[in-house]
Amino acid sequence: MGFLLDKCTFTPYNESAICDCDSFNCGHEDLNDFFKNDSINWSRELLGKSYCFTLDKNPSKIVCAFTVSNDSIKTKKLPGSRRKKVIKQVPSEKRMRSYPAVLIGRLGVNEEYRMIEGEDSSTGDQLMDFIKSWFIDDANKTGCRFIVVDSYNEHKALRYYRRNGFDPLFSSENQEKEFTGLREEDVLKTRMFFLDLILFTD
Repeated sequence: MGFLLDKCTFTPYNESAICDCDSFNCGHEDLNDFFKNDSINWSRELLGKSYCFTLDKNPSKIVCAFTVSNDSIKTKKLPGSRRKKVIKQVPSEKRMRSYPAVLIGRLGVNEEYRMIEGEDSSTGDQLMDFIKSWFIDDANKTGCRFIVVDSYNEHKALRYYRRNGFDPLFSSENQEKEFTGLREEDVLKTRMFFLDLILFTD
């Protein structure tokens, strides 16, 4: 099955996780700060729910953590070519102006556990496989066609999402700046990516 499912336990990232576990360090200061100081408040305000995997042989170790919330892709507002790319797997009679999605608001993997000896895939890739399967499972209580993410506009993060099947929602940084109201000379700190979950159903 893999390291995450065989040797770790899936649990809400809550006050107990913060109090009972070692500080979570994924190597990214902004993410570390969110999981330490902001994630609980986001949950209380119903803005996002955070979850983590802890190590079975040492439950004080948080292996990875992520935050999800409800979102949508409003295809009516996308440039024509990008709209076609997003809905190409949707039957024409089922097409809508807005499609249900889940947003991965934050995601990080503990620096100590990114690569596990003897594993064919990284812990981050296993985590993304888990998230994909979670939202296409029959037990999921709501329709969720897409996963979307506002990735840090950094090479490592962009490469991770591309490797896991995500496509950029916009064809270029300039197109995304125009959509988000930024000027051409502004720095684009994040890039929007999407993944069509229908590709992973039977």
